[in-house]
Amino acid sequence: MAALTIRQGEAALDFLALGAVVHRLDPRAIPFRQARTLEVHVSGGEYNVAANLATCFGLNAGVATAMVDNGIGELVRGRIAEIGVKPFYKHFKHDGVRGPNIATVYSDRGHGVRAPVVFYNRANEAGAMLKPGDFPWSDIFAQGVRWFHSGGIFASLSATTSETILEGMSAAKQAGAVCSFDLNYRAKLWSTLGGTDKGREVFRRIAAEVDVLIGNEEDLQMGLGIAGPQVDVHRSKLDSEVYFQMIDRVRNDFPNVKAVATTLREVHSTNRHDWGAVLWLDGQRVVSPTLQLDVLDRIGGGDGFAAGLIFGLLSGRSPEESLRLGWAHGALLTTFPGDVSMAKLPEVEALARGGSARVQR
Repeated sequence: MAALTIRQGEAALDFLALGAVVHRLDPRAIPFRQARTLEVHVSGGEYNVAANLATCFGLNAGVATAMVDNGIGELVRGRIAEIGVKPFYKHFKHDGVRGPNIATVYSDRGHGVRAPVVFYNRANEAGAMLKPGDFPWSDIFAQGVRWFHSGGIFASLSATTSETILEGMSAAKQAGAVCSFDLNYRAKLWSTLGGTDKGREVFRRIAAEVDVLIGNEEDLQMGLGIAGPQVDVHRSKLDSEVYFQMIDRVRNDFPNVKAVATTLREVHSTNRHDWGAVLWLDGQRVVSPTLQLDVLDRIGGGDGFAAGLIFGLLSGRSPEESLRLGWAHGALLTTFPGDVSMAKLPEVEALARGGSARVQR
């Protein structure tokens, strides 16, 4: 089996994400039915990784996405520029009434025994209209791209978005870029697009083309049809051995995959989690420490993990250090509001080395 090989030398982009950007309306811990004010976060499962790599880790990161020419589009473009992500936009003209639209995600954070709630308005979404041929991949990759990434949320938006992912991955592979895919299985989204069977068919086609897979037990089971563990209410969700057994099955089905990683999370309440992570890379098994998290906003924690892990691998860190960077950055991201990191690299590295929350003087 070939090892994971990352392009070295000069490149215009260290990382390029393909996905739909959204705006998330957040009333904080207040239920939507009682909300009077909202925070607006620009996010997207794929975009978040690029934004984290740019703002926290200082890499040259880009995003290929749909853009709409209305006020919401202007807000989103401004935030992307502020973060420092290089955009490659397919522009859509808004008709002033029905769209196409930048999708809206609604999420209240919950608190304690009250769980977070997430729901969507993705009607007439521009991102779902993206199709093969919308991006000049040969021109983009001719500038040099080291890592190409997409995910299951974008794949679940329409029949054409998964084909766009496959087109982008084909160009990326020809250019020598690593290809990664975050399974991010979302039952609510697939229920509108053919259900679990259709999602599994799409995900398996994509997984056959990637170098790096990111996904938890449910993602592997629901998204790829990988047999999982027997249900056991007494089994810890931090049991890495069970996950590694599933990775063995992934490798049998997808010998092209060179790395598989995920976070491990045991939820005691909305704001109290045990947090870990695992990585299988080129035959090596790596497990993070377990950290007790006090969570402010859990959305985006998995994308934060992916960004830290990818940064470690791109920067030539060891598998253990790369995993710890992902684990630490994902943990820190849950202490900020919104989907995109407000952490600094020294803070991530300090936590990855075993730092604490003692006051810094």
